[in-house]
Amino acid sequence: MRSRRLAAEQYVSGVLARDRTTLARTITIIESDLPSDNELSAKILDTLLPHTGNSRRIGITGVPGVGKSTFLDKMGMHILREHREKLAVLSVDPSSPITGGSILGDKTRMERLATEPNAFIRPSPSRGSLGGVAGRTRETMLVCEAAGFNNIWIETVGVGQSEIAVRSMTDFVLLLLLPGAGDDLQGIKRGILELVDAVAINKADGSQRERAQVAKADYTSALHLFGPGAGGWVPPVLLCSAQTGLGIPEIWDCILLHEKFQLEKGLRAELRREQSLAAMRQLISAELETAFRLDPEIARKLPQIENQVRKGEMTPFAAARTLLDQFHRRKTPAIMNP
Repeated sequence: MRSRRLAAEQYVSGVLARDRTTLARTITIIESDLPSDNELSAKILDTLLPHTGNSRRIGITGVPGVGKSTFLDKMGMHILREHREKLAVLSVDPSSPITGGSILGDKTRMERLATEPNAFIRPSPSRGSLGGVAGRTRETMLVCEAAGFNNIWIETVGVGQSEIAVRSMTDFVLLLLLPGAGDDLQGIKRGILELVDAVAINKADGSQRERAQVAKADYTSALHLFGPGAGGWVPPVLLCSAQTGLGIPEIWDCILLHEKFQLEKGLRAELRREQSLAAMRQLISAELETAFRLDPEIARKLPQIENQVRKGEMTPFAAARTLLDQFHRRKTPAIMNP
């Protein structure tokens, strides 16, 4: 049973006071699909907006099993212990396409970080969102910034278009790979390497050290073929071990160097402006699709037309045009049709 809802001002004051319970409840409201919660979350975000934007926004991606959560546990402890900074990890768990459920087990995979008072881990179900990130990740990130977390890490599911999605909301994207990945270099899409700011070969210790060195050389060569990124930044390829801590300080130094590079060249402000516009466009598309599907006439006709497409009695193009034309006619203001 859901706990008693607070007023928007109470959520805001609790977040700004860095109360972890209120922070968690606020994110729950933001992730909700209930219309009443959507209205409440909009008020909360509007009020919190002036208190956002002061964190490092870092994305980490890579195939499942590469060790992202273990890496974040080690990196998070380094940030807390060596740099005395706060961090939030927004970790997206894949949802089952059948039941819609998710494991939400990231706190168990970040055992040390989960007990730290200056760290906040929020696992969220992807619930079918494209791009390997949850549908409300951007908004959740803003709330965490308002709560004083000056490092926000977004851990993606690591499938499909995760790199594109995480690129659209972060300042720095780290691609985590395994030793031997260089053997499959041609299987890595060019677009992925063009979107990242650094590559780290994880588990580069013990018997895997030599294979990791080979992978590093392969990816370094590949990245140089693509040319530098925005402002002339050339993504480095680094070695690390989330188990032993090898390379963790060097990766953090790389993130700080990239931050300095962005700020000196004025790239960060422009990047975030473009990200805000991208978020607005994405939300408009999502709201239009929701309005389309909730339209009573569309809801009545959709099963029949879908069945016709399934049987090959209507082309997808004709079906889409039929439904969209119906939707546009119903939504055209009366003043346009006297």
